[in-house]
Amino acid sequence: MNEISFKDFDLSNEMLKALEKLMYIQPSAVQSRVIPLALKDKDIIVKAETGSGKTAAFAIPVCEKIMLEEKKPQVLVLTPTRELAVQIKEDFTNIGRFKRLRCEAVFGKQPISKQIADLKQRVHIIVGTPGRLFDHIERGTIDLEKIRYLVIDEADEMLNMGFIDQVEDIVKLVPKNRITMLFSATISDEIERLCQKYMNAPEEIEVEPSRPSTEKIKQIYYEVEDSKKVKLLKDIIYTERPDRMIIFCSTKERVDNVSKYLISKDFSCRALHGGMEQKDRLDTINRFKEGEFPFLVATDIAARGLDIEGITHIINYDIPMEKQSYVHRIGRTGRAGSKGNAITFVTPYEYRFLNDIEEFVQYKIPRKDEPAHEEVLEGKALYNEKNNNKPVLKKNREANINKEITKIYINAGKKKKVRAGDIVGAITGIEGINGDDIGIIDIQDGFSYIDILKNKGNIVINGLRKSTIKGKKVKVQKAEK
Repeated sequence: MNEISFKDFDLSNEMLKALEKLMYIQPSAVQSRVIPLALKDKDIIVKAETGSGKTAAFAIPVCEKIMLEEKKPQVLVLTPTRELAVQIKEDFTNIGRFKRLRCEAVFGKQPISKQIADLKQRVHIIVGTPGRLFDHIERGTIDLEKIRYLVIDEADEMLNMGFIDQVEDIVKLVPKNRITMLFSATISDEIERLCQKYMNAPEEIEVEPSRPSTEKIKQIYYEVEDSKKVKLLKDIIYTERPDRMIIFCSTKERVDNVSKYLISKDFSCRALHGGMEQKDRLDTINRFKEGEFPFLVATDIAARGLDIEGITHIINYDIPMEKQSYVHRIGRTGRAGSKGNAITFVTPYEYRFLNDIEEFVQYKIPRKDEPAHEEVLEGKALYNEKNNNKPVLKKNREANINKEITKIYINAGKKKKVRAGDIVGAITGIEGINGDDIGIIDIQDGFSYIDILKNKGNIVINGLRKSTIKGKKVKVQKAEK
């Protein structure tokens, strides 16, 4: 039997081009089952774990079905955390890149004034946490009239975090003739009630939790006293010499202590946990994605939903007490055809947790002895030699899809009564440029950003410098970001 590919879904050329650039080769199990139904506008309940590829499962068909010229939002995605909202926004932006779709994320602990300004643009997709979404709806800064697709992601987490009442309040306000998709790792009675009340004859899909592949991910454990974990961590870094590593701890205090220790030993490292300011958390995630530092020390909640390539090692500094967390953690490595390593620290009093994990993953995790002093010394020399060269920033999927796109800046916006049509008219008047070369247009009060596709940025910049917009000369340059 031939393997299914994304071409089998009868997607547009723009969508297939984006998926190819993003290195989406073969649909995951959840994508293979969800995408065909979503393209037929079916309500769907999906029981699937985090990390199963479910974001693309709903983003691909939704992006395919959106009407580009509609001025009001057509898609509303509810998600439990700010980090996940940002991740989903990035996925929608990348998948919808060549269809010129615009997605905005709204969440708490970010100035609402900036979000209001962003929402005044033509926005096709809105992703947000329930509290901030409801705030915008009450203010009238989000119009639900044209919402065609409602996605409730990680419904079980929203229930656990006490958001389910807010979710229901929002669902009541969305047009009844919508398509609804709900994703959850577990389907409780409360979530079942929500589905029965607000969904229309939904199709039910259950994707069995995947077990970590012992071929792709090498799993080992060390028995170690709690007080000796930091030394063992340092020794393992020298002997394993990871490219990029995530170190999972049970509490934010542990995260801070471990990251401070690594920094004191001259390892380039940052912490990630829920006690940090929102802007610092997002900055840390972005810098780690870009390869600016190789070691991230994190809690489970802060790292939930992160999709970061090139992770060669996962360290369970504190063994997870929930066996499903073990699968989520080590699933960060061994991705996209690469091999990975998962190392767990077990104190003499924690073997019951290890036994539960082994039973769940159906694999006897081998124990390894702590590295010998000579091995650590040799490893340290090799590690220092490896890191003497200037680190090369990792390429990621987003960089791959953006390499043909130039974002340009012009010093004209709403205050000069510039509209998208004015900008399109000026750009398409340049020889060798047509409408297909123009991506997302972002018009602010005093300036505008325009994405130029197909490596034609310099042609447009030079052309606009010789022409006018609404009869006036404008300053044109490559945008700084």
